[in-house]
Amino acid sequence: MTLIQTLQLIANPTKFFDNHAKKYGDVFSLRVLGINSPPVVFFSSPQAINDCLAIPAKQLDFKKATHVFKPLFGSDSIVFQEGKSHNRQRQLLMPPFHGDRLKSYGDTICNITKDVTRNWKTGNTIFMQQVMPDITLQIILQVVFGINPGERYEKLRKLLTALLDDITKPWYSSLFFFPPLQKDLGKWSPWGNYLKRREEIDKLIYAEISERRTINHNLGEDILSLLMSARDQSGEKMTDKELRDQLVSLLLLGYETTSGVLAWLFYMIHSHSEVKEKLIQELQSLNKATSVETITQLPYLSAVCAETMRLHPIALICTPRMTIDKVEVAGEKFNSGTVLVPCIYLAHRRETTYQQPDQFIPERFLNQKFSPFEYLPFGGGYRGCIGSAFAVYEMKLILATILSQFELQLVDKKPVKPVRRGITIVPSGGVPMIVKPQ
Repeated sequence: MTLIQTLQLIANPTKFFDNHAKKYGDVFSLRVLGINSPPVVFFSSPQAINDCLAIPAKQLDFKKATHVFKPLFGSDSIVFQEGKSHNRQRQLLMPPFHGDRLKSYGDTICNITKDVTRNWKTGNTIFMQQVMPDITLQIILQVVFGINPGERYEKLRKLLTALLDDITKPWYSSLFFFPPLQKDLGKWSPWGNYLKRREEIDKLIYAEISERRTINHNLGEDILSLLMSARDQSGEKMTDKELRDQLVSLLLLGYETTSGVLAWLFYMIHSHSEVKEKLIQELQSLNKATSVETITQLPYLSAVCAETMRLHPIALICTPRMTIDKVEVAGEKFNSGTVLVPCIYLAHRRETTYQQPDQFIPERFLNQKFSPFEYLPFGGGYRGCIGSAFAVYEMKLILATILSQFELQLVDKKPVKPVRRGITIVPSGGVPMIVKPQ
């Protein structure tokens, strides 16, 4: 039963959650972490999510519940840190993604978007599920890694594109869920092939870090430079290994996820003519001198992004957390060794929170403010996504830049299905769109 449930969850997680919520309600327990799996309990009510996120870190073990990602992110990733180590890394990582720092990235995001779409012509068919990853990867390479176009940039872009595309395929991603498959039998074996590709990427990343170390006096405004110059409370810098693991984590967590939401955005907007019309009118009210900051504050653009992430959140669940001590959630006690999982997907589709929860209604975010336990597309609490503000900022600018330049139309107006692609859920069919005359 454990294996069957695991395969069901991997193959079609939205259907899996819908079926179990319908059958069991707000709380249900499964065994989906492989052989000898501990009980994994999913929650979706605001009270349960509030209680879950409020459990003190000292009562939880995050490493055991997230171990499947270690070969991808690296052992020094913030994902696997706990206690003081987690607080230290979060303190170092947060500043580059918030406040005034965001403003310095706006022009780069818009310019990359314009460059990728420069050759779009009337009559072209564009697959959003191909274009969006290209844009978001280049943004990560330039804004996060701080690498300018050139030989190293192109090598990294090529290697990362190929690896990330493979990781999103079910057969390849299954390597990370089933440790017995992780056998290095040479470069022609699946795991050996992954390790070789990871090594090639790491060499380029470490070369970039080493080069930056030698010009420490002239670091830029990109996120890698800011992390390299950051100090913790003891005055210590991040090690090269820490920097590498944070960069790879930011890449893996911010590349496919953001591009996936963007694909949903283009589909949802263009399959709801009244939404598209309102959004285009708002964008057309701007003039050429409008700053990127003004664009990111547009109310209807913000509401459209928020509603898309409600229906199709960046991640389906919050970071799993294993209990060390007995804990209580929503009046129910759970023993040590239980894995607690707040389910974002189900929380966003509760009828008691959202009227007509299956309908795409951006206006709900203009008329009401939801609590962080009702609406949490990036997770919440002290393990929430550190790049959430950057991701929203990025997707708003990409969307506004393209819609301001092109008239697009869906090739096929048939409803799409949510399908798994790596760690994200994307619209089936790749969202093909035709460029129309403006």
